[in-house]
Amino acid sequence: MMFDRGIEIKTPDQIASMRSAGLVVAHTLELLRREARAGVTTGELDAMAHEHIVASGATSNFLNYGAHGPSGEGGFTGVICTSVNDEVVHGMPGSRVLRDGDIISIDCGAIVDGWHGDAAITVAVGEVPDEITALLQATEDAMWAGIAAAALGGRVGDISHAIETSVVAAGDYGIVEGYTGHGIGSAMHQPPDVPNYGRPRRGAKLVEGLALAVEPMVTLGTGSTRTLADDWTVVTTDGSWSAHVENTFTLTDTGTWVLTSLDGGRERLAALGVPYGGD
Repeated sequence: MMFDRGIEIKTPDQIASMRSAGLVVAHTLELLRREARAGVTTGELDAMAHEHIVASGATSNFLNYGAHGPSGEGGFTGVICTSVNDEVVHGMPGSRVLRDGDIISIDCGAIVDGWHGDAAITVAVGEVPDEITALLQATEDAMWAGIAAAALGGRVGDISHAIETSVVAAGDYGIVEGYTGHGIGSAMHQPPDVPNYGRPRRGAKLVEGLALAVEPMVTLGTGSTRTLADDWTVVTTDGSWSAHVENTFTLTDTGTWVLTSLDGGRERLAALGVPYGGD
């Protein structure tokens, strides 16, 4: 069913299919979290993800995304995005070898019965400086702050404002403004956009059956970005390192349900005083 401004509202059965897709994504990301170590290439991580998604009975929503023309040229060539160090998002997996001290954002999606899941983690490869550990923690906390701010009858701006407030409170970080979270359901990217900054009580209304992907991108620098010649990889213009995390969630009549978290978000939501809305 379509709601105001083309926003898709899902039935409980459709949300259940999104949960199935979300669990495929969550398990894939946990596999890659363990395997992201020095000496491994981003292409090898992509191959592991592809095998796991297929073995789980799902299909990738990243592979060939954006393809155009009769031969499908220009599409994304991986099932995950692998963005290393100063790469913010949309890094193309390939021959790059991870080194001790790197960080890598791994963004993954899957489709089950036509319904999508989408999530991302940023992983430290070996030992990293304290400022990088703090960056990763600040980004993770901001995502959960945004999810925790969502409530039935609220607005998308409540999420955006909570993310921004959390990042600002954590330290002197840049928030990437040109890329946002998004609605998700029968397609990976749908209205409404979910910016990582903004004023509360603005934007689309939060209603039952709406699903959103929340994904702050936080840098040690200004947050300004540019796209590389591959037309995909987004990097910081000042070379500062960036972290990116993402989860897909929905709101039910009993609380919040994080569809791409293995426990549905129960632990983190409880710590934030937010009712759990999963089954």
